[in-house]
Amino acid sequence: MKTAFKMKLFPGMKEAYKKRHDEIWPELAALLKENGVSDYTIFLDQETDSLFAVQQQSGTSSQDLGTTEIVQKWWAYMADIMETNPDNSPVTTPLVKVFHMD
Repeated sequence: MKTAFKMKLFPGMKEAYKKRHDEIWPELAALLKENGVSDYTIFLDQETDSLFAVQQQSGTSSQDLGTTEIVQKWWAYMADIMETNPDNSPVTTPLVKVFHMD
């Protein structure tokens, strides 16, 4: 199943966000893959600082792994550059698919 959601960066944090994801922790990438998350892409709307994430799931969503220690550490690491909930998880809004073409 393919899902999409949006998140929000703080203004001026594009480069920091990109750098951190270019250097994603190997153990975090492994956890995502082990739990069925693949083909994961995040796009940025530079006018609004909105992030649009799309991922293929054969298991759980990346956002559902928040009980793991590594995801909690990642969320804390990212909390200074994006909108988060009180537990440091990113504020996410599910997106509704309105069109698809293979």
